[in-house]
Amino acid sequence: MLAGAGHRCDELSTRRLRRDAAVHNRAMAPLTPPSDSSALGRFLTLADTAEVLNISAGQAYALVRSGELPAIKVGSSGHGAGGHWRVERDVLEGYIAGKYEENRRRNLWNQAEFADIPELFADRDR
Repeated sequence: MLAGAGHRCDELSTRRLRRDAAVHNRAMAPLTPPSDSSALGRFLTLADTAEVLNISAGQAYALVRSGELPAIKVGSSGHGAGGHWRVERDVLEGYIAGKYEENRRRNLWNQAEFADIPELFADRDR
């Protein structure tokens, strides 16, 4: 952008981060198994799941409701909104590993998508 085009030179061309952006940019919480390896630590609440993934509880709920993150509903499932969602630790670890693999494949695809472009024009030089 030109300096004399009616914009200050110190203005950013991108949006400023939200005030709470630091909360969303911290590292994921470790997913450590309980020390006594009992069945009590097998399942995580949505709040715990959100903390591990460093997302909001609402975002964790949306992942579960969409079916992207498998979970079970325990407790009262009668009338109303009773019951509580639980995510199994192993399922969450698999979900995280799957996201890493999805990202790895996407990056390989993006690299390969443009890898052959010079070869398309190689015949023109002959």
